[in-house]
Amino acid sequence: MPTYDGGCHCGTVRLFLTKPDPVTEAVACNCSLCSKKGILLARAEETEVTITQGEESLTLYQFGSKTASHWFCSACGIHVLSRPRMAPERFAVSVRCLDAYPEMQSTLTVLPFDGQNHPKDQSV
Repeated sequence: MPTYDGGCHCGTVRLFLTKPDPVTEAVACNCSLCSKKGILLARAEETEVTITQGEESLTLYQFGSKTASHWFCSACGIHVLSRPRMAPERFAVSVRCLDAYPEMQSTLTVLPFDGQNHPKDQSV
């Protein structure tokens, strides 16, 4: 199983991602938050993500329906992961926070997602 280490800019928050297959796709959501921050997201099940350091430094941000949970480092402000509004039981990890992102980015398929207008039965 492929594994990925990652974290925020300052190193306060660290995570470990285990996937059954390599991360080859990322979602580029056009909602107001993701588009302004340039976030690329990898879908992950609850069991695939472990916060290994700094969980107490994660700060929650919510807007709109306040169903989605967006977590960022309180020290450096980097958005590390979220729980999508339509699938709060799963994570969406910021691919740019993965240590392997520099090597992955040239082969990563970026999938657009209309987060501004998506129906309630679709999610990132």
